[in-house]
Amino acid sequence: MNRNFWRGRPVFLTGASGLLGGWMLESLLSAEAEVIALVRDQVPHCIAVRDRLLERTTVVQGSLSDADLLRRTMAEYSIDTVLHLGAQTLVGVAKRDPVSTLEANIRGTWNMLEAARQTGVKQFLFASSDKAYGASENLPYLETHAREGKYPYDVSKSCGDLLCGMYAATYQLPVAVVRCGNLFGGGDLNFSRTIPGLVQATVRDEQFVIRSDGKFVRDFLYVKDAVEAYLLLAEKLSEDRSLAGEAFNFSLEIRLTVLDLVHRVLRMMGREDLEPIIQNIASAEIREQYMSAEKARTRLGWKPKYGLDDGLVETIEWYRAFFQAPETVSVATATM
Repeated sequence: MNRNFWRGRPVFLTGASGLLGGWMLESLLSAEAEVIALVRDQVPHCIAVRDRLLERTTVVQGSLSDADLLRRTMAEYSIDTVLHLGAQTLVGVAKRDPVSTLEANIRGTWNMLEAARQTGVKQFLFASSDKAYGASENLPYLETHAREGKYPYDVSKSCGDLLCGMYAATYQLPVAVVRCGNLFGGGDLNFSRTIPGLVQATVRDEQFVIRSDGKFVRDFLYVKDAVEAYLLLAEKLSEDRSLAGEAFNFSLEIRLTVLDLVHRVLRMMGREDLEPIIQNIASAEIREQYMSAEKARTRLGWKPKYGLDDGLVETIEWYRAFFQAPETVSVATATM
């Protein structure tokens, strides 16, 4: 991070209550950026609240569906840079309630893009996902792969990607797309996800439940590396407008099955005796996903600072402290 770049810069951040958003907010505030955060719901134990980050932030209460609010916010606060991380991010929720996911992730994205176009935003970063590519027999994913999502969450991200390309090509909006592998780190309060759910179950001396057959293949990225990737791309975009309309993959470039990851975490926690329960009932999910980050390395000079084990050590430590806190209330649920 170039702290001089961010000092005093008006930044509009969506998704501040989420995993990536909380760590992003911490980094921006540490660099003395002027952060305006869109917050829909108060999430009691999220990083932004738990670490009292929102108290140092200008908070705009509202939703991505409110186009007038988004436009007014960007205009009144003279927003220079938009980090659009806000979305409905849970695959299971998207399957149960596709309409609200499509509303948040597609309509919300075009509302943000249009507000940025009308108010002259200088840098706009969109949080896409490896899910935007859909299933492919040609792996690892490259940025040139088609966006072919089939399931609700995947489709929402494919569409968001295409909208960003449209605004870059048609209106010369300086927007770039970020596609990360599966993010992990302390502060993820969605216990339907593998790592937080696994650590929670293990701390409680319970067997972790895997909904799939455990052989789904995924790629990962520690959340602190994801934050650095976004900030680096925004800085580069300010210098090089040829990056507008471009997408970048960021990941550890690994192939790891869910079962391999579970056993790795159990070993690190000294609980290999807690053999997971495999339900094999998962559906409407892509079986293999992993990425190439070559473009980010060559064009941006990016590389992760954390290996998988380094990130997992910090993550496990964060959750152990979290579960020991007397005010913490959470519910274990099955995951992929």
